[in-house]
Amino acid sequence: MNGLAEFFRTLGPARLAAMATVAAITIGFFIFLSIRLSTPNMSLLFSGLDLSDSSKIVQSLEAQTIPYKLVGDGSTILVPDNQVNRIRISVAEQGLARGGSLGYEIFDRGDSLGATSFVQNINHLRALEGELARTIQSIENVTSARIHLVLPERRLFSNETRQTTASIFIKTSTGRLSRNQVMAVQNLVSAAVPDLQPERISIVDQKGSLLARGSSEDVTSLLALSLEEKKISMENRLRGQIETLLEKTIGLGKVRAEVSAELDLNRITSNSETYDPDTQVILSESSKEIIKNSRENAEEKTVSVNNNLPDQDPDANEDPAIKNQSNDSTTETTTNYLNSKTIRTQIHEAGTVKKITVAVLVDGTYQDAGDGSQAVYQPRTADDLTKLEDLVKSTIGYDEDRGDTVQIINMQFATIDYGEEAAEAGLFDFNKADIMRFIELGGLMLIGILVIFFALRPLIKLLTSPPTTYVPQTAVLEGAAQGQLPPGEQQALAAPANEPQVALVDDQGRTLSSRQIAQQPGAIDSAIDVAAVEGKIQATALKKVGELVERHPEESAAVVRGWLYG
Repeated sequence: MNGLAEFFRTLGPARLAAMATVAAITIGFFIFLSIRLSTPNMSLLFSGLDLSDSSKIVQSLEAQTIPYKLVGDGSTILVPDNQVNRIRISVAEQGLARGGSLGYEIFDRGDSLGATSFVQNINHLRALEGELARTIQSIENVTSARIHLVLPERRLFSNETRQTTASIFIKTSTGRLSRNQVMAVQNLVSAAVPDLQPERISIVDQKGSLLARGSSEDVTSLLALSLEEKKISMENRLRGQIETLLEKTIGLGKVRAEVSAELDLNRITSNSETYDPDTQVILSESSKEIIKNSRENAEEKTVSVNNNLPDQDPDANEDPAIKNQSNDSTTETTTNYLNSKTIRTQIHEAGTVKKITVAVLVDGTYQDAGDGSQAVYQPRTADDLTKLEDLVKSTIGYDEDRGDTVQIINMQFATIDYGEEAAEAGLFDFNKADIMRFIELGGLMLIGILVIFFALRPLIKLLTSPPTTYVPQTAVLEGAAQGQLPPGEQQALAAPANEPQVALVDDQGRTLSSRQIAQQPGAIDSAIDVAAVEGKIQATALKKVGELVERHPEESAAVVRGWLYG
């Protein structure tokens, strides 16, 4: 222990502080390295969660003692990558990630027995909104949704009826919802809520853009959008049919087609009424006959009982003396005819095709040169282009009277450099996460090697090397007095008997230097002898140091460097 204490005293406080600092840094680095290597790689479990769902999932992870990490405002949770799938299944089984909305499970609570009708109606509304929100969230690109339903109640003694309305807020992951998706959401909610029409539903996204206006005045805009979508759909369908048909002959990727369809956006209603005079039908027929009798210059008849008796012939008692008598008969016949009539109402709906324009670009053929060089391009013949044009016309339903045009051009396609072909998946195929992990481990390993070679290794060698023996001057002088020095040095240090004694140490036992000895009376010779001994000792020490440096040059340089740093 005395030797160890003497060794530490010889090092000095600066070197001890440097050694302690290096040791602390080394130990701390290895502790950090072990902790970092033992920490699992974290992967995404869920993102964009509501705080209520996030708190439930965190409680479940803590109960299972699973390490986790919250990112951002708590809406993103990271867990070890080797447990992601199992934790997701567990969360789905427990129903913890519900998007912050309550569904029909709100009625599973035990306090619903004493609830009033008002509370039951509110719970039913909340459950309906929550279930619809969950259904909408299952649509592609929809991350979250909120629904507000307005279900008006019938007022007593009032004939006024209010319509059911709804407003929907949708948050998407990328881009905006297409028109078909917006209409699908409208019809979905309309079919699930009684007396709710699709045009009474307003939809807004996270950017504040109005995707659907809840008003019946939007019918015109909806019609225009539907016609535009019909136009785009027709063009895409025809383009796909043309390319699929021509690629069977030309080759895959050697044909490009563009179709432009012009639609009639006018909606026309025409009424016509036509009569055919050649086809007549008797509708009704009536006949009337008129007979007139007249007599002139006849005497008046005698009024008697015989003339008024029944079954009497009025002409029996006529007086034959009648001067003039006439009879007139007229017959009239009326026939009504009905001509055939045709009434036609024709409605010309918007969206009919007015004109189709097709542009097709085809590649040529390539002939092998035979010498191993690049293939030679050969354009297609006019006969081939004519056949291709006939195929395209048949595909689109070409109508010359309508003004359709089809143009096919043969040009060489530009060469596309797809890079080196991807090798098949093998043992050494790593993804981005694995590569980053290897880089991190390599960096930590490199730092560890540098610490070992430039900090820990010199420190260990310094601690394990034998300490240098420093012989104090007192020991030299005492050794000289005891006869341990060579005889010549003993004679040099030995004082004559007739000369006064010279003190080599002070009262506290510290060795005096040659200068201090020379200041004593009559001690000049002793001081010279002490200086000679000190010089020999220093020369011997320098020689040993030189030999040590020659044997261990690297360690010696490290020691000198440590002194410089100190």
